[in-house]
Amino acid sequence: MPPKKNPLNLNPLQLRTLTLLQELARLENKPAEDEVGGFQITALPHAHGNHFHLGHSVVAAKDATGLQNDAVWTILERKGIVKRTPGAAILTATGVEYDTGLRDQILHQSNH
Repeated sequence: MPPKKNPLNLNPLQLRTLTLLQELARLENKPAEDEVGGFQITALPHAHGNHFHLGHSVVAAKDATGLQNDAVWTILERKGIVKRTPGAAILTATGVEYDTGLRDQILHQSNH
């Protein structure tokens, strides 16, 4: 039997938020000290107009509303995907490895 596509039953907003957190962790590349396989995220992007930049990608602001939504963070924390700490968030190994299937849909390549 093939693995379930969304085993933690994350809703679309949670999946989009996790996709962005994965990209932030990849870009910052700061392994978490007390979380094996986890990465520290120290800054969240801010939109200018209707988009923001993550590395060489452009993300529509509408795809990032979960980054500022405490309920989304609470669910991701409850499911073991993220841990909030003062001044940072830790994307756990579970969060790093989770396949949201959305990376190519919300991270658009930019030339500027």
